[in-house]
Amino acid sequence: MPDQASLSYRMLIVDDDPGIATVLHEFFEIHGYAVSVAKDGEEALDMMRRVPHYDIVLLDVMLPKKSGFDVLKESREMGIRSPVLMLTARGEQENILKGFGLGAEDYIIKPFNAEELAARVKAILYRTQPPSKTPMVIYEIGDVKINFSTHEAFRGHDAVNFTALEFDILRYLIENKGRTVSRKQLLRDVWGIQQDIITRTIDRHMASIRKKIEEDSSNPKYIETVYGIGYRFNA
Repeated sequence: MPDQASLSYRMLIVDDDPGIATVLHEFFEIHGYAVSVAKDGEEALDMMRRVPHYDIVLLDVMLPKKSGFDVLKESREMGIRSPVLMLTARGEQENILKGFGLGAEDYIIKPFNAEELAARVKAILYRTQPPSKTPMVIYEIGDVKINFSTHEAFRGHDAVNFTALEFDILRYLIENKGRTVSRKQLLRDVWGIQQDIITRTIDRHMASIRKKIEEDSSNPKYIETVYGIGYRFNA
């Protein structure tokens, strides 16, 4: 069943390993993305020149003809602003920093989990897409109606004031409803922090969100604490 949140997104996968390219192609196509594949750097650049540009590019670092870094650099010089997530088998700091310096949005080290990659892709799309293309617009939680496009929320006629970060946290929880989301995932996908650290700041934000959506924040119905791990949103 395609993910309705992703139906309008055009994705380019650039990887010379046919096994990886096929698996990623099938995975993201099942989730509703319109997927194209390039097997080398020159083909990738040629495909990225097309209009409209891709909404997201998964770009391997080690490629025939042109490296992923060269593809990223030259595409930016041509004015192509498609968000790029680098795929690398090497986690050396200089490679990671080089990718960010050239304009990459994120990176992931092979071998990776497809679900983790999908979460990173969604996080990039949320940051980079205009409101007209955001996948989730209106969502109702009890008597609170939330517009994720305009960042407005109401209980009846009364405004409910969320911070921008609280909107992002709540949206991420809803997109992963029914699943336990760890604090590490929230740090990585919402805050954009890659380090393996735990912060009580997350818990303070969650307490604030609960006060705004729960009938009784001391006995939450929607945002459940999974002790020792993180949180789970229950529809």
